[in-house]
Amino acid sequence: MPCYKNVYITTPIYYVNDIAHIGHAYTTIIADTLARYSRMSGLDTFFLTGTDEHGQKIEESAKTKGKSTQAYADEISATFKNLWNDFHISYDKFIRTTDQDHKTGVQKAFSVMYENGDIYKDVYKGHYCISCETFFPKTQLVDDEFCPECGKSTVIVEEESYFFKLSKYQDKLLEWYHNNPDCILPKSKRNEVIRFVEGGLDDLSITRTSFDWGVKLPENLNDPKHVMYVWLDALMNYVTALGYGTDEKNMHYWPAHVHLIGKDILRFHAIYWPAFLMSLGLPLPKHIAAHGWWTRDGEKMSKSKGNVVNPREVADAYGLDNFRYFLLREVPFGGDGDFSQKALIDRINSDLGNDLGNLLNRLTGMSEKYFEGNVNCTDVNKFYQAELDEMEASLEKLEPMLFEMQIHRYLEELWRPLSIANKAIDRYQPWTLMKEGKTEEVMALNGLVAVILAKVSTMLYPVMPETSVKIANVLCFKIDHASWNHLIKQKNLLSSFVLEKIPPLFPRIEEPLLAQTGSENKKSEAKAARKEEQKTTEQKNEGIALIGIDQFFQTSLKVGTVIEAEEVPKSSKLLLLQVDIGEENPRQVVAGIKEWYSAEDILGTQVCMVANLKPAKLMGLKSEGMLLAAKDSEGLSLIRPEKPKTAGTPIG
Repeated sequence: MPCYKNVYITTPIYYVNDIAHIGHAYTTIIADTLARYSRMSGLDTFFLTGTDEHGQKIEESAKTKGKSTQAYADEISATFKNLWNDFHISYDKFIRTTDQDHKTGVQKAFSVMYENGDIYKDVYKGHYCISCETFFPKTQLVDDEFCPECGKSTVIVEEESYFFKLSKYQDKLLEWYHNNPDCILPKSKRNEVIRFVEGGLDDLSITRTSFDWGVKLPENLNDPKHVMYVWLDALMNYVTALGYGTDEKNMHYWPAHVHLIGKDILRFHAIYWPAFLMSLGLPLPKHIAAHGWWTRDGEKMSKSKGNVVNPREVADAYGLDNFRYFLLREVPFGGDGDFSQKALIDRINSDLGNDLGNLLNRLTGMSEKYFEGNVNCTDVNKFYQAELDEMEASLEKLEPMLFEMQIHRYLEELWRPLSIANKAIDRYQPWTLMKEGKTEEVMALNGLVAVILAKVSTMLYPVMPETSVKIANVLCFKIDHASWNHLIKQKNLLSSFVLEKIPPLFPRIEEPLLAQTGSENKKSEAKAARKEEQKTTEQKNEGIALIGIDQFFQTSLKVGTVIEAEEVPKSSKLLLLQVDIGEENPRQVVAGIKEWYSAEDILGTQVCMVANLKPAKLMGLKSEGMLLAAKDSEGLSLIRPEKPKTAGTPIG
């Protein structure tokens, strides 16, 4: 946990030139996840989001719509706020840059920087991108004309302007970067910023006279034709939301623990913003975390292609919690992500359905079958201490990952206890234990699974709040700070309870639920063509493809002995095996059995293997065979010889 009591988390304020897209949802859901965890762990948390509503681009967009600028800003801002409310985003304040308190705070900041000698008046001439609201030196333009950020044409602007002495803070910024190696996350982005600043900083034009839609300068400057540069106005929201310049009762939350942003606005947040704060004499934020962009089916999103992902439509079709999980699990923070319905469906069916949902179903089934729904955790330590220790080892790794913005790793590690529980059921076989009269062991196993589900659902709550509450209801406890402290911090078990039965959490999804894009249609058509070809070449008998005896004998099945076994790094499902099948060298096999067998379990045992498959690569590792196994609702079991056989003995 961070070593302070207050946590301040912000999203960027979103520009009101269009409705929210998947990138906006991604940033906001990450922030909501951090805020929910912070509150649950007992930290005094303030979570800010909102809309950026000034600038020439907004003024022009309003004109094209035939609306007043304020009415247009009101309309678009409301779409963001309504979406976040419908998404149950737990923000503490939704700020708008058209709020009077914000404008008053920005004017105070301008006055302070002016009085400190950091603002002066001059004439600016340069290439200006209206879309990005930014001046660019000619050296940064593409073909001496086009904006390096958005690719649109720039215009030559010459006007009187107030300037901020950005160059004055070049050395201080570099000192901050070097003294705070995690001030910009991921660290690769910090290196980009350092290189940019080392190249030299020019003073920054911070007012405009060519349009009127913005915050006016303080009255004491008596210069009414100027409005403030939209980025000065926008960045100040992080402190005006806390009352800077008006009622400063919430300024104790400053500095921000993390500013969450997209990588396209990193320069403004990592260079301009800390320089403004230095001028104001305010502390700098702890972290500026820049995430990547989202594509769809490998293509850049655009309205013309019709492939822009509408977050509301996805959440309505697939479930909000499922959408949240996909966004946070699918891509490492800082990298670019690709949205496809296939990937989303795979996450729901596999991670959520097979791993989490199925474990809850197994617990419910065992409890009802053997104990009339009763769960007692009293003897879990007596019989399953090793599994408890392994689970706690994973849980202890989670919190640092979250605050270091490694949320995909957080979820990957959180899934390990689920594997421990599923593997324990398969290993100890409660159905066999009951036949042997070992009722206490089965009840303790039942308790182990319930404890794991309780702790996982508690730590999953920030990511999937609705789903986690449903699981907690089944297990008869409430997710809050008290339960977090009891289950996670103090590592206690659940009290005895009677299960509350609910419908399956993650019904299997077979087909895409949204209209498909051109790319998706092409893939679907290709898949359908392959299926049709298969139908015409196979004889069907009650759904089973018939083959001749000659085809069967083309498959080489052999008994093998596992002589080496280890886990595949970064994989929750794969083991790397060396299998002796009677050849000069052992075969390397990458097997997806880690959920049911550990490396120690399988080392030295015998397996049955398909020995004449073409080599394939999994996670970059060569695999030279496939193990035979059977899987049903009770889990997966390897097919093994009844008695030990010589390695390489043919099967058939």
